[in-house]
Amino acid sequence: MKILRYLYYLPLLSIIACSGDDDSNAPIQEAELSTDPIDVYIRENFTDPYGVAVRYRYVDRYVDPNNRVTPPRQELVQPTIDFLTEYWVNPYLEIANGEEYLKNTIPAEIVLIGSLIYASDGLVVLGTADAGARITLTDVNSIDLENQEWLFRQLGTIYHEYAHIMHQLFDLPPGFEEISPQGYTSRGSWFTLTEGEALQRGFVSPYGTSDVNEDFAEVVAFILYEPNFFDEYIAEEACNDEDCEERNEGRALLRAKYNAIVDHYQRNTGVDLLQLRDRIQERL
Repeated sequence: MKILRYLYYLPLLSIIACSGDDDSNAPIQEAELSTDPIDVYIRENFTDPYGVAVRYRYVDRYVDPNNRVTPPRQELVQPTIDFLTEYWVNPYLEIANGEEYLKNTIPAEIVLIGSLIYASDGLVVLGTADAGARITLTDVNSIDLENQEWLFRQLGTIYHEYAHIMHQLFDLPPGFEEISPQGYTSRGSWFTLTEGEALQRGFVSPYGTSDVNEDFAEVVAFILYEPNFFDEYIAEEACNDEDCEERNEGRALLRAKYNAIVDHYQRNTGVDLLQLRDRIQERL
């Protein structure tokens, strides 16, 4: 089993100190815009249209000092921007209410890291979402759209982290935490479960059992990027053994979560999650 996880942090507080010697009438000096081709490309494709800053330098500022990372290779920054545009931004632009939702909820910062984040406890961090303000995307240096494992891992990460922003702004669907309350584990033990055991509990992945918010984000991500989502997680299978019956019980719980999430998006944002899925699956 791959030992992977997502982390969800609270934002850091910024403290502004004032001095009595400051001249409040001093003119404000505006920083000159960078003419570096990468910075210009980011500004034209992300910052100007969506107000998003893409950070690819000094990544250690955005990572726990106890973790190990590698910065992104500069020549891979633009391909990564193109990847995010094609698989994350453009699908929203192609559906009703998608552009409005994206512009109202897209985080102010996207941080790119070249490697995975190797945490001090031995687990691997795929990405983080910081209270709606920042999404950190890892493994940029391995970009390969022909590699399905890399592609699905990145899509799972970005859709998962963006789904956190959804529930931060609009809460969880009513009653969502009551659908499978006995199935949750903890952040310290979810990785002891197999995929099959998670499914029997009503979860799309072992990590989803770690917390109700992670459960929500995992289901959203799987709906969007997993091509066989309905067959593997929703549709009931013909059974002739106890394990199969338990998987079907888990699928029934997942159907309840799926229906609650799709309805929650539609009611609160006007976004049809299934139309969004269609646009993404066309690209896959």
